Amino acid sequence: NLQFLSFSFQPKLSMSSSKSNPHHKLHVVLFPFMAYGHMIPTLDMAKLFSSRGVKSTIITTPLNSKIFQTPIELFKNLNPSLEIDIQIFDFPCAQLGLPEGCENVDFFSSNNDYDRLDMALKFFSSTRFFKDQLQKFLETTRPDCLIADMFFPWATEAAENSRVPRLVFHGTGYFSMCAGYCLKVHKPQNRVSSSSEPFVIPDLPGDIVITQEQIIDGDNESEIGKFMIEVRKSEGKSSGVVVNSFYELEPDYADFYKRFVAKKAWHIGPLSVYNRRFEEKAERGKKSSIDEVECLKWLDSKKPDSVIYISFGSVASFKKEQLIEIAAGLEASGANFIWVVRKNNTGIKLGEKEEWLPEGMEERTKEKGLIIRGWAPQMLILEHQSTGGFVTHCGWNSLLEGVAAGTPMVTWPIGAEQFYNEKLVTQVLRTGVSVGATKHVKVMGDFIIGREKVEKAVREVLVGEEVEERRKRAKKLAEMAKAAVEEGG
Repeated sequence: NLQFLSFSFQPKLSMSSSKSNPHHKLHVVLFPFMAYGHMIPTLDMAKLFSSRGVKSTIITTPLNSKIFQTPIELFKNLNPSLEIDIQIFDFPCAQLGLPEGCENVDFFSSNNDYDRLDMALKFFSSTRFFKDQLQKFLETTRPDCLIADMFFPWATEAAENSRVPRLVFHGTGYFSMCAGYCLKVHKPQNRVSSSSEPFVIPDLPGDIVITQEQIIDGDNESEIGKFMIEVRKSEGKSSGVVVNSFYELEPDYADFYKRFVAKKAWHIGPLSVYNRRFEEKAERGKKSSIDEVECLKWLDSKKPDSVIYISFGSVASFKKEQLIEIAAGLEASGANFIWVVRKNNTGIKLGEKEEWLPEGMEERTKEKGLIIRGWAPQMLILEHQSTGGFVTHCGWNSLLEGVAAGTPMVTWPIGAEQFYNEKLVTQVLRTGVSVGATKHVKVMGDFIIGREKVEKAVREVLVGEEVEERRKRAKKLAEMAKAAVEEGG
């Protein structure tokens, strides 16, 4: 698909002398939304394009540039002939009504002092400040293509004014986009007697069952609803969509998407698999809060498929009441575990007692459990032979990393398109079991999953009756994921 993508834009090149040159090197500009879940796959994409002989430039802000610098330097040292660069755009937070230093979603998602929904809306609208900078940059550099995040709808007009083709990067897969499309067109959620009543999504292949509580809020009059209308209109005017997925993972939905939803779409994933070296896998987004080698040594001491890995991504956080239930469920399961807890989860300050841990649990489970407070080397953990299951929030990047590692999952969706992703794992791929989350968590802590459900799901994915068949399906998908990123894949 990458070759098709390159060829698709050659006819669109301007007929200037430099670009009519048969030796002209394609130049792609990538502009990710400022969140780890968007920046990390964009970096992977830039490295992929560069490795295929395309010059890649990533646009970002001053603070976010630090996220890209180390991995890009490593990539350049390993591949001195390849071109990949960073272009920094100004983002004056105070002038835009944001707190100083608020250049990343992590700023307010990891700080309990802010109303997250209010801050998110301000943050989304503030990105319009980039539009003029982007247009001037495109007019000056004349790249062959702009790949801009879905959350930058204004990028289509900036690219159009500069006569540069714009592709949209969603950061999710075909299945969730198809599910959202069918729900928007047919509106079955408006014909149920209660928000918890199950229904089948019309026209979507596979007879997928969902409830009103699990779908993305479709209120077109809300601020976020109006913004999403703008996103869809912008996508309709763009040159197509780039998808971090591979055909074998969701063939029916890739076909459906290209037939009914978007004019053109290219799947070029799973992007994380292009990271083959230890150093590339060890530090993705942030420096790990644990020594990677020590973490792997701990895993080496465990039996194959005996460890459950628990992580809820870079944005989600829980109140202490939920963390207590997770801790109790893990201990009751008797399983070996690695549990990643975001430092902001409970709002505690350094030196304060961690009230979310049952008294003495860490001591009682010191041989079986490893708690990582902060950021973990997720790819290395998932790929280790001792890891037998992954408790995940079903964010697309995490889900893909689990798929590529061949790891069965316990699905625990929280918001966004994560319930759609859960349906793909549990109803279509059948490589995971649900923990029992039934609705979007609008306020963290307003819906608690009890310890019994946590214990049951962990046991089921590690030692349950269907464990061998589930593992076989997961391993087969991992083989197809790796084949998809090979030359000609």
